[in-house]
Amino acid sequence: MYKHKVQYYETDKMLVTHHSNYIRWMEEARVDFLDRMGWPYTKLEELGIISPVIAVNGKYKKSTTFGDEVTIDVKIKEFKGVKLKLSYDFVNQNGEAVFSGESEHCFLTSEGKPMMIRVTYPDFYNAIMETYEKQ
Repeated sequence: MYKHKVQYYETDKMLVTHHSNYIRWMEEARVDFLDRMGWPYTKLEELGIISPVIAVNGKYKKSTTFGDEVTIDVKIKEFKGVKLKLSYDFVNQNGEAVFSGESEHCFLTSEGKPMMIRVTYPDFYNAIMETYEKQ
């Protein structure tokens, strides 16, 4: 699980977190998730694997404010070899749900062509599948 402390610059005049930051936190949590899987973004990029966001959605449940600690649980919701869908559950320091979201990603070569991870990078494919099955 990834933890984020709400920073002052992420808030508005009422010290409530601006809605756009939740999408940024999804990315922070996703980067951490891949690091913990042993496949950091730097390694993926060195191998020529690009993984753009192709869809994102979210539901705001409760405001967060300056100084709050938010824990983000990332899970693989769906994986079919070309597209990866992740889910994100955010809770505050009191254990209250504050946001839930999903992001969808595809895998491309550095030239922008679709990539079958199972064939091209079976070790990465297996790491995703192992994580998916352990959830």
